[in-house]
Amino acid sequence: MQSNFIEELRWRGMIHDVTPGTEEQLLKEMTTAYVGIDPTADSLHIGHLVGVMMLKHLQRSGHKPIVLVGGATGMIGDPSGKSEERNLLDEETLRHNQECLKKQLRKLLDFDTDAPNRAEMVNNYDWMKDFSFLDFIRDVGKHITVNYMMSKDSVKKRLSPESGSGMSFTEFTYQLVQGYDFLHLYQHKNCKLQMGGSDQWGNITTGTELIRRKLGNEEDAFALTCPLITKADGGKFGKTETGNIWLDPEKTSPYAFYQFWLNCSDEDAAKYIKIFTLLSREEIEKIVAEHAEAPHQRLLQKTLAREITIRVHSEDDLQMAEEASQILFGKGTTEALHKLNESTLLSVFEGVPRANVSMEALKENLDIVEFLVTHTEIFPSKGEARRMLKDNGISVNKEKVDESKFVGEADLLNNRYILVQKGKKNYYLVLAQ
Repeated sequence: MQSNFIEELRWRGMIHDVTPGTEEQLLKEMTTAYVGIDPTADSLHIGHLVGVMMLKHLQRSGHKPIVLVGGATGMIGDPSGKSEERNLLDEETLRHNQECLKKQLRKLLDFDTDAPNRAEMVNNYDWMKDFSFLDFIRDVGKHITVNYMMSKDSVKKRLSPESGSGMSFTEFTYQLVQGYDFLHLYQHKNCKLQMGGSDQWGNITTGTELIRRKLGNEEDAFALTCPLITKADGGKFGKTETGNIWLDPEKTSPYAFYQFWLNCSDEDAAKYIKIFTLLSREEIEKIVAEHAEAPHQRLLQKTLAREITIRVHSEDDLQMAEEASQILFGKGTTEALHKLNESTLLSVFEGVPRANVSMEALKENLDIVEFLVTHTEIFPSKGEARRMLKDNGISVNKEKVDESKFVGEADLLNNRYILVQKGKKNYYLVLAQ
């Protein structure tokens, strides 16, 4: 039984453009739809999550999602929204990236069910690699006019004098290759709908046009796009000072991932909770209302961060991220600190001053004053270190220490770090070498 997918996306603010008849088609029968992802890296980042969430809602509404990994289109580079041509990747890299993406997508879509609407992954390289240039321009190129292709915004933008860089023939043909993908999936997978971001509208409608022109006007192919996600302050969504927020925990630790969502503004969180979680309309409205009564408790952000961290990572990763957050803001315990893995520890204390100590010296168990002054230079003088120790102002690994403390190998976190806290807010991460 199909529920109303379009209505679900509409209240979540996830529809920008939709072709006439799409809603009727989706209410009529189980419909197959796809979203394309270029495998230009071996991990998805949160910018990809919007398309994945569209597929997730599609699957929950009783329809069949296909993820198209653009092995062929990834070799060309999509001109939409870009001012420069993209680096081209070899087949081995593309295959590796595809496998990594599938592993991540398995947590977000249901590939392993026996249901007819189980998710599928395809790679357009598989049907494009043996397509000769002559066959392509004969079978595909003749159906779409240059005038039609030139009218697309993505092409106009790149050909305008302001862009400066112009556009290669390779990139100009991108919309034909993407259009052929839709035709191929339409013919071989009965796929009737292509979805994507609003910057993809031109490429997607080239596909619907190609299907109509090649197979006859009565053929029914549909397009749906969602708005590009923006931040209230005008900044680019998903970008931080350190770059993209990745789904791969090696590239972006679960703690940093959790913090990204936790640090959203109220306005952004109210928008993102609809787009990136599976919470119902009633649940979200209740959270928004509760948040409005006590914004300082950041219920919206905490719920958003919790929901999305569990789905992308795990309950254990969420717990570690929450405990790590407490550590930095003064409420964490020594026990919680010892539980952090190395990448989380480094994420939490990113930007904190670093100091070094010799591993050999630690084997001897160092007097705390010697450790703080001679070995790490955290204090300029022994007198100042002793005064602060006397005033109970020094912690080692979140435990208050006095002058009787000796620092040794037993104090190492992850076998190589010691956390020193001077006063309430001054942290130092000491690396044993």
